[in-house]
Amino acid sequence: MTNGRLLWVDDEIDLLRGHVVFLEKKGYSVQACTNGPDAIDLCRENNYDLILLDENMPGLSGLETLSGIKDITPNVPVVMVTKNEAEDIMNQAIGSKIADYLLKPVNPNQILLTLKKNIHRQEIQMEVVQSGYRQEFARISMQMSENLSADEWIELYKKLVRWELELDGAEDAMQEMLRMQKEDANLAFAKFIRKNYEHWVNNPDDRPLISPDVFKKTIFPRLAEGRKVFLLVLDNLRFDQWRVLSTELAEHFDIEEHLYYSILPTATQYARNALFAGLMPLKIREMYPDLWVDEEEDEGKNLNEEALIRHQLERYRRKESFTYHKLNDSQAADRLLSNFTPLTKSPLNVLVINFIDILSHARTESKMVRELAGGEAAFRSITLSWFRHTPIKELFRTLASLDYEIVITTDHGSIRATAPVKVVGDRNVNTNLRYKLGKNLGYNAKEVFEMRQPQKFGLPAPNLSTAYIFAQGDKFFAYPNNYNYYVTYYRNTFQHGGVSMEEMIIPLVTLRPKKRA
Repeated sequence: MTNGRLLWVDDEIDLLRGHVVFLEKKGYSVQACTNGPDAIDLCRENNYDLILLDENMPGLSGLETLSGIKDITPNVPVVMVTKNEAEDIMNQAIGSKIADYLLKPVNPNQILLTLKKNIHRQEIQMEVVQSGYRQEFARISMQMSENLSADEWIELYKKLVRWELELDGAEDAMQEMLRMQKEDANLAFAKFIRKNYEHWVNNPDDRPLISPDVFKKTIFPRLAEGRKVFLLVLDNLRFDQWRVLSTELAEHFDIEEHLYYSILPTATQYARNALFAGLMPLKIREMYPDLWVDEEEDEGKNLNEEALIRHQLERYRRKESFTYHKLNDSQAADRLLSNFTPLTKSPLNVLVINFIDILSHARTESKMVRELAGGEAAFRSITLSWFRHTPIKELFRTLASLDYEIVITTDHGSIRATAPVKVVGDRNVNTNLRYKLGKNLGYNAKEVFEMRQPQKFGLPAPNLSTAYIFAQGDKFFAYPNNYNYYVTYYRNTFQHGGVSMEEMIIPLVTLRPKKRA
């Protein structure tokens, strides 16, 4: 078995025999030819892992040969080898999607390096990544056993997401190793939240940044300094999804990345209303009863966001005008882009983009979507595909041309729910799989985070005996009746509302358009 099959095309191939012998000793199979037409014929008859192509050959030139090769084998990497340093030749070659560009005279190690980059890159990178994670596994496990602060939990979660992204495509054993470590981390994180959450709610000066603090601490200071802001709230955006999207934005923006904590329940009705109101849900209900909708009511739970933003601006004596738009589909984004100029007259523009949340729910309800977004990596991939192929990408291109700071955040994340926990409730209990509230809930208190006095946690209680319970880690609530069907239907779906790093530790990112000369 060879390290790779190579075709070397050069009219002076006899002068390169020493290089060919060197590569053969390194385990490569090398076939050689001296002109473009023969190279094209060989590509029709054989499969190659990489082609070394001389740019300056009599007859069919290197660039013309490249075009013929690409017609036959568009995915085989081609390395251009040339004496010509002219910029226009380089541009043409790069524009034709060559894999690399080597200047003659080349030495054997240069060639070996380009082979490793273009044939063995993924294999080498994955080997290094897997080795790195094995070494760090013990350090992460030790960290989880320590008494971590809120900031340290953020750093630990960032580290786990980094490994999750880097190990995408690794062997199953490594994937399972990371999955189990994330599971252990979420159990420790749930203990941390149970211990500290009540204190956070009641001590605004002694807590990490949480949902009600975002406008006060990140938006208003910018407005006070005369900066203009676009706030984009991507509903249900996880940190790993943001990391994938960020690769698409780095060309046009300088990126400043932070994370903050969603309140509980990590659900739109609570977390996003708290974000826009600058208040915990109980306070919203007390101060603006006409703007709060209780769980048992049929009215939409997020119909008053614009009014909540306005009230928050008024409470902090902010005089700036603002706009608010909600984008639920591509048509809404197209309409916004076609009438974008009025937005540039306001110092604050708030856009709520609901696609990822809609996708998450569609994945639960549609067998086809569930197959398309089967696991974590597939869910990230379909999120990236949405971004690339909808008007949202055009929206960011437009924003890159403006003198605005763009703040991207979300109200909560989601977690892939895999383990059922039994709960009993009456017909009035809410339907969310990650949190429940009601008067007569039956559950094992050891399996949940319970709030028997919701007001201490900033949550409204429709009745005096109302309690809230939250699923932890990757658990989800299931009723005993029709249990097996229910569990089969919802297992491995992405849910939110409960306690996990994926739901609670969420992006808060600033984009600044890059200044081009």
